[in-house]
Amino acid sequence: MTEFEKPATRPANPRFSSGPCAKYPTFDLKTLASAPLGRSHRAAVGKAKLKSAIEGTREILGIPADYRIGIVPASDTGAVEMALWSLLGARKVEMLAWESFGAGWVTDVVKQLKLDAAVKTAEYGRIVDLTTIDTNNDVVFTWNGTTAGVRVPNGDWIKDDRAGLTICDATSAAFAQDLPWDKLDVVSFSWQKVLGGEAAHGMLVLSPRAVERLESYTPPWPMPKLFRMTKNGKLNESIFEGATINTPSMLAVEDYLYALEWARSVGGLKGLISRADANAKAIADFVETRDWIANLAEDCVTQSNTSVCLKFTDARIQDGATFAKAVAKRLDDEGVAFDIGAYRDAPPGLRIWCGGTVETSDVQALMPWIEWAFEAEIAALTEAA
Repeated sequence: MTEFEKPATRPANPRFSSGPCAKYPTFDLKTLASAPLGRSHRAAVGKAKLKSAIEGTREILGIPADYRIGIVPASDTGAVEMALWSLLGARKVEMLAWESFGAGWVTDVVKQLKLDAAVKTAEYGRIVDLTTIDTNNDVVFTWNGTTAGVRVPNGDWIKDDRAGLTICDATSAAFAQDLPWDKLDVVSFSWQKVLGGEAAHGMLVLSPRAVERLESYTPPWPMPKLFRMTKNGKLNESIFEGATINTPSMLAVEDYLYALEWARSVGGLKGLISRADANAKAIADFVETRDWIANLAEDCVTQSNTSVCLKFTDARIQDGATFAKAVAKRLDDEGVAFDIGAYRDAPPGLRIWCGGTVETSDVQALMPWIEWAFEAEIAALTEAA
């Protein structure tokens, strides 16, 4: 096998995982020394930290003042499940899925809650025709398909006078994409995505319409304690003021607070979006000039700026899964890119996280290494043949 010359420049930070994602560039464990470890999260110091996390989230994302924001268990998954189990069943439901996580919510609604939902799906790299969605029904969807590299382009398809609720899993969109809050009734995300926070904590945002549903509708199924958001028929407001249902990690809270502070330092939401857009563009520019690799998302309007998914298109590749894994392993072995193989349920390829905590210079440095690994693996195929 021919030994190809390796690129001269390496990414300073090879962490391109799509979750947990890279820490913000100025992260230092020493900054977490002020975390109130060994203290009750219900003590004044703990409540203040949790309240600060909620209000910092509101500030940077521009969430309306009358929307409730809660810190909930089990990351984004827990937040979505709380919404599904607590809110669905009052109206007809439309489930939209274009990647594995959206498909998981379909399973929960159809097989676990056993609702007669209208399910609309699209293949990886595409999204459904949003003009066919009736938002007088409850609609459940992912804003950014983390495992498919696609995103919803805007909220124009959602009626202002809708009768249903829009329930949006935005875990790889929040802090990197402009979410139209007036169009969204329930939004979930996790700290471990765009801001590179630690796992296990989810965020749940409720519009006044969602609160009204919670207070006027009681689901027919038993409600686990971790999902209960009402008390005596009224919203349990304390959950949305920092009194979490279960014990949070104050170390993770401290890390999130510093991530929010870093977000402010780069210009808040606009700065974060700009950084993600620049990262995604670095990949798009590279792909545009190569005929052996392409973006999995077919329409540039729906291409994600966070979880960028790529596919190999060279006709010499017979076993796409084996080839893609070999390329990812070669990059990992060189220490230039960790955890960038496609998601297990997705088409074979690479998935590169481009959220705002990633430096554009690192994405640019990675691209020649992908070409090096591709050429090396093609040479290996040729030699084997």
